[in-house]
Amino acid sequence: MFAPNIDPVAVHLGPIAVHWYGLMYLVGFVGGWWWGRLRANRPGSGWRAEEIGDLTYYVALGAILGGRVGYVLFYNLSHYLQHPLEVFYIWTGGMSFHGGLLGVALAMWLYGRKTGRGFFAVTDFICPLAPLGLGPGRVGNFINQELWGKVTDLPWGVVFRTGGPLPRHPSQLYEFALEGVVLFLILWWYTSKPRSVGATSGLFLICYGAFRFLIEFVREPDAQLGYLAFNWLTMGQVLSLPMIAIGVWLMRRAAHHDAGVGHLKGSF
Repeated sequence: MFAPNIDPVAVHLGPIAVHWYGLMYLVGFVGGWWWGRLRANRPGSGWRAEEIGDLTYYVALGAILGGRVGYVLFYNLSHYLQHPLEVFYIWTGGMSFHGGLLGVALAMWLYGRKTGRGFFAVTDFICPLAPLGLGPGRVGNFINQELWGKVTDLPWGVVFRTGGPLPRHPSQLYEFALEGVVLFLILWWYTSKPRSVGATSGLFLICYGAFRFLIEFVREPDAQLGYLAFNWLTMGQVLSLPMIAIGVWLMRRAAHHDAGVGHLKGSF
C-alpha cells in the first residue's frame, strides 16, 4: 500500500500557502474549544462557556511555542544552531508533544493565576480536550509523510515516498488511534462522574505516556538521534517515563484523598 501523495499545501491564498499541517492544528483547537464549551455547560462543572475562548488561546499559545521549542531542544538542536531561522518554519513539521505539554502546563499555571483557579483544577478540565488536538496532529504527520514507522511485512504496511521503497508501520495512524480516539474515550468515560483534583490529569499522563512508549517500539527513531541506549530506547520513551511517574503520583494522591487520608487542596 502506498501512502496517498497529498500536496502538503492545502490551498494557496495569493502569496500565502496554507499547509495541511497547520490546518490540523486549527481543527484540533476548534474541536477542543467546542468540546470545552460542552463540558463547561454541564451542571456543576464550575466553568462558564464564555471562559473557554480565553482558555483555548492559552492552550494554543503554550502548545505551539512549547512544541516547537521542545523539538528544537530535545530532537535537533545542532541543526537549528546552524540554521536559526528555520526554528520559525513550523509548517514543515517538527513539533514535540513533550515540549508542547510543558508549554501548556506553563500556560495553564498562568491562566490559573489570572483567574484564581488551582493549577490542577485547570489541567483536569483541559486534559479530556487534549485528544481532540492530538488526533488531527497525527493526521498532519501522515499527510506530511513524516514520523513513519519501521519496515514491516504486515499487510497494512505503507510505502512512504520519504521513507524508501519498503513498506513501513503507519505509526502516525497508530498514534491517531491511541492518542486521539482511545485516549478520548478513556477520559470521556472517566470524567463522566466527579473525580478528586489531579486524578484526571494523572490518568491522562499515564495513558499518553504508556501509549507513546509502546508505539516507539515500531516507530523509526529520529535519524539525527537514533537509539539512545540498548538499541531500542528512544528520546520519545525517555521523555514519556516522567509523564507516567507523575501520573501515578497524581492518581495515588487523589486515591488517598478519596480514602480520607490527608487533605487535597485544589490550589496546588
